[in-house]
Amino acid sequence: MIKMDAASVSDLIISIKSLLEEEFQEVMVQGEVTNLSLSGAGHWYFNLSDEASSVSCALFKGDALRNPLIRNLKDGDKIILLGPVSVYQKRGTFQLLAKKIFPAGEGQLKLQYERLKAKLSQEGLFDLERKKKIPEFPKRIAVITAEHGAALQDFLNVIKRRSLWIDILIVPAIVQGESAPQSLVSAFKKAEAIKDVEVIVLTRGGGSLEDLWAFNDEVLVRAIYESSVPVISAVGHQVDFTLCDYVSDLRSETPTAAAEILSQPQTELNSRLIYCQTHLKSNLFKTYQHIQLMIQKFHPRELLNLMREKIHQSEKRLSLFNLADKGEELVGLYEARQRVDEGLLRLNHLEEMTFKGFSEKLNRLEQVLSALNPSNVLTRGFSYVKSSSGKVVSSEKEFNMISNGTNLELFFYDGKGIVKKE
Repeated sequence: MIKMDAASVSDLIISIKSLLEEEFQEVMVQGEVTNLSLSGAGHWYFNLSDEASSVSCALFKGDALRNPLIRNLKDGDKIILLGPVSVYQKRGTFQLLAKKIFPAGEGQLKLQYERLKAKLSQEGLFDLERKKKIPEFPKRIAVITAEHGAALQDFLNVIKRRSLWIDILIVPAIVQGESAPQSLVSAFKKAEAIKDVEVIVLTRGGGSLEDLWAFNDEVLVRAIYESSVPVISAVGHQVDFTLCDYVSDLRSETPTAAAEILSQPQTELNSRLIYCQTHLKSNLFKTYQHIQLMIQKFHPRELLNLMREKIHQSEKRLSLFNLADKGEELVGLYEARQRVDEGLLRLNHLEEMTFKGFSEKLNRLEQVLSALNPSNVLTRGFSYVKSSSGKVVSSEKEFNMISNGTNLELFFYDGKGIVKKE
């Protein structure tokens, strides 16, 4: 019995998924829409069928926003789908992931457009880094368009109304039909060869995809990419995009908008010049008025009148200023007298305060002496003794030292008496 290693279901599905998704990274399929449904998350699911087969398709929410056609689709509509093959690993089924959808009628042109766009983009023709700056004040512009088209008239009308000095050179070209691509390339080469041309404007009015197809020509796109002169593409209307729009240095929504972009710096410059002119006139008028005022103010006649007025005012002030009556005031006698009077008042006050201080001090000393006077002490019931020698006996010891029989004088507040010691 031969033993073999069996792969798991997941391993098998992963291998199939890797092979299919790598091999079919972008397919283009045409078929009839069936079982169209919209999920709550905003994703669209449907089948693409023909007489013999059917394949599941999904258009996720982000891609649905870029394909507004999906909102108008219904079962039975025929479309062309562009996108990769994807394997749903959980169920082991494959489906087409729609990236772009087109009606089957015009789908071929759109697919050619998308493929060429992807090719040129991958080569770097649409890179922003290589785009040239449009001159701010171009002097000479070459316009490539139909000679009698409405786009040219719209462009010229705006330039005439808004610009100051732009020189417009018209390079006629066929802008629609089978011969249009070759005519546009030839006109572009002529415009590029014109001396001193600073900007080339490629323009025409709006139209269908077929009408504008000449502006998706690869040779024309490469010529614009290789041009040394900045190019503005103003083809169609706001919603129309051609490959010339992507490769040009600036894309304008309409021919009128292109003319406005080119003339805008001159319009702003003209507005600034008008503003400066207005303010210059105003300042000149103010300066003129000021000069006239100064001339009038410093006229000899005015100066003479001014001097007379000042002399008159001086005379009037001198008449009010009598030196004879104001002699004492001028030499400062009033102030000196006032200072002397103030000094006398301070001196009298000082004398009075000094005398009052001495008087109070004497009264206090008198009270102290009166309190210490022995006679005043005797009036309170006290007395003192003197020996025969007239010395006051102030202690018991001194009294004991006196001999018995000695006469002593005893003093009272109202007199004295003689006593003898026993």
